Amino acid sequence: MSQPSRTRPSGSAVALSEAYDTALLDLDGVVYAGGEAIVHAVDSLGTAREGGMHLAYVTNNALRTPDAVAAHLTDLGVPAEPGDVITSAQAVARLIAEQVPDGSRVLVIGGEGLRVALRERGLVPVESAEDDPAAVVQGYGGPDLAWGRFAEASYAIAAGVPWFASNTDLTIPSGRGIAPGNGAAVEVVRIATGAEPTVAGKPLPPMHRETILRTGARKPLVVGDRLDTDIEGAFNGGVDSLLVLTGVTDGAQLLAARPEHRPTFVDADLRGMLTGQPEVAENSGEFKCGGWTAAVRDEAFALDGDGEPLDGLRALCAAAWTYAGDGTCGLDAGKVLARLGL
Repeated sequence: MSQPSRTRPSGSAVALSEAYDTALLDLDGVVYAGGEAIVHAVDSLGTAREGGMHLAYVTNNALRTPDAVAAHLTDLGVPAEPGDVITSAQAVARLIAEQVPDGSRVLVIGGEGLRVALRERGLVPVESAEDDPAAVVQGYGGPDLAWGRFAEASYAIAAGVPWFASNTDLTIPSGRGIAPGNGAAVEVVRIATGAEPTVAGKPLPPMHRETILRTGARKPLVVGDRLDTDIEGAFNGGVDSLLVLTGVTDGAQLLAARPEHRPTFVDADLRGMLTGQPEVAENSGEFKCGGWTAAVRDEAFALDGDGEPLDGLRALCAAAWTYAGDGTCGLDAGKVLARLGL
């Protein structure tokens, strides 16, 4: 069941790592970027784990296997086992296995993560449309994925083979900036065939189901950097979320968020898991958080006060989301965000 429309970030009197039993952490843009750990991530995760919080790493990136992801995390200083990693490859493999006979051949357009996940479900990865596949699955294959793979998918889909996609993230963060993601590759095949894939990854229910099945979480907190996957996935699953500003989402996008993209909590980075969260109080259409007061007056943002920039952002979120209701806030936030240095 999805959450009701949120009009302001929530507060928490205790650290989030104490209020929730399991953190469902996105990886790219949250724990690492371009393969390197994001500042404060390693220490924050270590402290949360030592305090008893279960850490699960949930990624829409279907390229790498859970073993490879766990090894990478351990190398970064975040000890992890393969069972701590849940990928969109695993979610889409379960989805395919529920719709085709055991032992079926599946044409793979992507990397090793997809092949391992398919084998785990008793399916047989193949490389050609001529191998008589029962399904086509497409996932992120890295920057060197050959263009001819898209043609292979198109041939099979045009012949009536069901098409599945691990996820449709248009972009992924990298050490050099924002790069095309699997969603961009899916668009190539969509344009060529006119078909629509069945998608498993965040923000859709198959990924949430896979995560809960594998972690056994009873009170999970989704931690992510993307509104359209991590936060919307939490909304669709009816669970709380923490947005960290270390990835693709900036202050302007947050203020303009639709109801399903509004996180429960907002913080700069993963240190936010280790603290309580300040309340945003309302008084006559003004929203106060810390030393800041925000409002919408005469179709423009007003921001008064001083203090922690994040408190100002939280107050602005409350003003923007209340103003927008069930829609989006289209007001220019450039000046108030510049004042906060965001």
